[in-house]
Amino acid sequence: MISVNNVTLAYGKRVLFDEVNISFSKGNCYGVIGANGAGKSTFLKIISGEIEPNKGTVSITPGERMAVLNQNQFAFDEETVLNTVMMGHKKMWSVMHERDAIYAKDDFSEADGIKAGELEEQFGEMGGYTAESDAATFLSELGVKDDLHTMLMKDIGANLKVRVLLAQALFGNPDILLLDEPTNNLDVETIGWLENFLADYENIVLVVSHDRHFLDAVCTHVADVDKMKIKVYTGNYSFWYESSQLAARQASDKNKKQEEKKKDLLEFIARFSANASKSKQATSRKKALDKLVFEDITPSNRKYPGIIFKPERE
Repeated sequence: MISVNNVTLAYGKRVLFDEVNISFSKGNCYGVIGANGAGKSTFLKIISGEIEPNKGTVSITPGERMAVLNQNQFAFDEETVLNTVMMGHKKMWSVMHERDAIYAKDDFSEADGIKAGELEEQFGEMGGYTAESDAATFLSELGVKDDLHTMLMKDIGANLKVRVLLAQALFGNPDILLLDEPTNNLDVETIGWLENFLADYENIVLVVSHDRHFLDAVCTHVADVDKMKIKVYTGNYSFWYESSQLAARQASDKNKKQEEKKKDLLEFIARFSANASKSKQATSRKKALDKLVFEDITPSNRKYPGIIFKPERE
């Protein structure tokens, strides 16, 4: 579980988030939506710990592992494609190297044997013995052919690097998965595979995307970043959009009725407040006027409510 408590973040006079309180629970995929510049990617960086808020805290359930879709295509240039994917599970990768270093010692001692045994157990519990085949499967599903798996990252194209880094994020069944624009540079077939994978995923997923078809396919909830706050709604993007439009219309209609009522009350008060026989009624109308409540329908930060369609689909 992820808990965001009173998070505030500002850059100079520009406030991105103001006292945000929100939680994300296991088994759900949250589509993080909002206008360009609203802070969607920044919010993921706050969750991952890459950015520290000015105020507030982010806490996750102890022992849970978080994976983030790396945006730096050059970070693993000297690693092979297959190793890059396995490095997504940092603890497993560290244990493997520590174990291998012990086995490589010339003066292998009894203590080394005990330690190596402990590391082997940890390695097995983290799925280390099937790590290479699991990584290769992810790569193949994402369109990275087998003959590329042993190549260095610096020797493959940018289009393929994106897929390798996505495989890295998905590798090892992380408890929390943060994906910023995961469908970029993917073909429709690969996006379809990713949709199915995330739809069946049993842990926490937070995803930023401008592909509304993708959001509709994978999201159980929508986290709407707007006016320095984040609100979570149940349902996919289309359900959120239809519901938000309906709520806006209902609020507008209610305000129109309240405005008409306010006008009638003011006219009555102006007409009869000086009339002794109507003074009690005028006083009653003033009290009713004071009790009128109008819905807050401050305009959204979005210039346009729609989300970009890409790539084209049937």
